[in-house]
Amino acid sequence: MGKKEQVTAVITEQFCITGDIYQMKLKAEGIAAEAKAGQFVSLYCKEGGRLLPRPISICEIEKEKGELRLVYRVAGAGTKEFSALSAGDRIVVTGPLGNGFMTGDCKEGMHAVLLGGGIGIPPMLELAKTLSGEKTIVLGYRDADTFLAKEFEAYGRVVLASDNGSVGVKGTVLDALRENGIQGDLLFACGPKPMLRGIKEYAAGQGIRAQLSLEEHMACGIGACLACVCQTTKVDEHSQVKNTRICKEGPVFYAEEIKL
Repeated sequence: MGKKEQVTAVITEQFCITGDIYQMKLKAEGIAAEAKAGQFVSLYCKEGGRLLPRPISICEIEKEKGELRLVYRVAGAGTKEFSALSAGDRIVVTGPLGNGFMTGDCKEGMHAVLLGGGIGIPPMLELAKTLSGEKTIVLGYRDADTFLAKEFEAYGRVVLASDNGSVGVKGTVLDALRENGIQGDLLFACGPKPMLRGIKEYAAGQGIRAQLSLEEHMACGIGACLACVCQTTKVDEHSQVKNTRICKEGPVFYAEEIKL
């Protein structure tokens, strides 16, 4: 992980993509220079009653412009405050935080399969851009509101799934994986815990490795408070128990390293 910094960033773009999904672009040259696929930033509210920052995954990194693209869902008071901001407004941001995807483990000639579900889809876009070679990208949605899906088509074969069957395969990303006979050498995934649990079991059964990015409520975002831990298969050096900090050691782990 590169060095992190806290800056007051200028919002260069902000709009509603669809429903409760918003896009924000931030001018933050130092953070953009250090950021990697799978990392996140913490945004701070201006409302004094909301002291803790909100972690939001990085959707795209535009290093040449010094900008970060965030795509997030309005889920509470903090993200609702963010959604009301406009281009030209300023916001305090810390990042890049966490350890992102281990892209160097995807060797030449490997077929990578990227799986994103719901608001776990945005961080897969920078990963799709970063990885070279053959890629299949499986995206799971609630319904026909397939935000970002078209943008992935520039980076590999895109397969869709939806809970209600309105687009693609009816069911989960794993259902789409199976129904389309998709075979891969290395899996990358981000989404809700039940989805990741299924991918962990699938990868173990297929004898392939999977990198999982965990979505978790966080407090400090820098590893100090131990509010966002998950169980591991090995003793953690920091806590001396079989736990690890999602915000610090994660959010990306190999599936065999964690318990879900």
